Amino acid sequence: MSAADARHPDSEYDVAAIRRDFPILGSTNRGKPLVYFDTAASAQKPQSVIDAIVDFYQSGYANIHRGLYQLSVEATSCFEAGREKVRSFLGAAHASEIVFVRNATEAINLVSMSWGRQELGPGDEIVISAMEHHANIVPWQQLCLEKNAVLRVAPMNDRGELELDAFAELLNERTKLVAVSHVSNALGSINPAKQLVEIAHARNIPVLLDGAQAVPHMPVDVRDLDCDFYAFSGHKLFAPSGIGVLYGKLELLQAMPPFLTGGEMIESVAFEKTTFKPPPHRFEAGTPDIAGVVGLSAAIDYLTGIGLERIAAWEHELLEYATLALSEIPGLRIIGTAEKKAAVLSFVLDSAHPHDVATILDQEGIAVRAGHHCAQPVMERFGVPATTRASLSLYNTREEVDVMIRALHQVLELFG
Repeated sequence: MSAADARHPDSEYDVAAIRRDFPILGSTNRGKPLVYFDTAASAQKPQSVIDAIVDFYQSGYANIHRGLYQLSVEATSCFEAGREKVRSFLGAAHASEIVFVRNATEAINLVSMSWGRQELGPGDEIVISAMEHHANIVPWQQLCLEKNAVLRVAPMNDRGELELDAFAELLNERTKLVAVSHVSNALGSINPAKQLVEIAHARNIPVLLDGAQAVPHMPVDVRDLDCDFYAFSGHKLFAPSGIGVLYGKLELLQAMPPFLTGGEMIESVAFEKTTFKPPPHRFEAGTPDIAGVVGLSAAIDYLTGIGLERIAAWEHELLEYATLALSEIPGLRIIGTAEKKAAVLSFVLDSAHPHDVATILDQEGIAVRAGHHCAQPVMERFGVPATTRASLSLYNTREEVDVMIRALHQVLELFG
């Protein structure tokens, strides 16, 4: 079966065919076949994405929006077609609601520094959750310091699930924004995003969702969610690093001042006064990552060709298989056991530090992440300094999980 057949909606999910689409997966690490279990940090790139970027630089590159010559016009058309593709991918109403940034971190900072500085005042409150990545903590923390506002944190239970009743009780007339992750990078917990938005909107509170860990694993429809802002990074979506997206409802973006200023985002400049373009261009100062948008567009084509529902089903099957296998290892504790999870497994061993575990796994060709995963408050909540994290994806297999399990038994022999 070819890779094209594997991506046909009526065909069996052929992971071997999908793996052939990713050149790096045929390589070795420490002399062993590479087992890449760090997609939550950054995903590998299919050949179609690599080819799209190379082809653009070889035969289609020019600066955009400014040139009247054919190459520039075609590059501009390609760039804006990428914006339309993201709009469709997210289910947004207008292409003008799609702002290109470097990554989800920049997208969140854009909202904080533009919308937040305009809307927040002394005594106002922002509500986040206890499972947030630092990128969805620090910008709001800094904004609250600047505005003499208050950052409130909704708790989670011992399984790593947001406590909805406690979340709802935090909301009041002073709450100006809710900012929560759609999926936790450290735990894999899938938050009930639509329900959270409904609870907040009942009090007329806007909601930002950090979707960096959600869009690679499941279909996302921002109009169905009814969120006000949605942020994600391209590099976790099998696209290049350096390109990201902020979705914002058009009426909110229209009322927001520019985040950065300079070229391209202006309508006119005089020494006395500058006027700015409407969204999304007012938020895209300077020459953007044109090739990044080309790569992001190709990545979306690749994923939608397979089908996000089929990817989610395969990853859930892998998650269940790996969860059971890990649970049978003596002295191993999985951190984050939410009923609804993405394919992320964080764990600790009684006998070995996560950094030692990751180092030994690396000797067997297995790439995992060890540390606090830019989620130090999560580690504190569960009373651990760090975890080892294996994050699974559309190109991983049960056989690779078995390789990791055997390596973990080697860890036990060394440290047990």
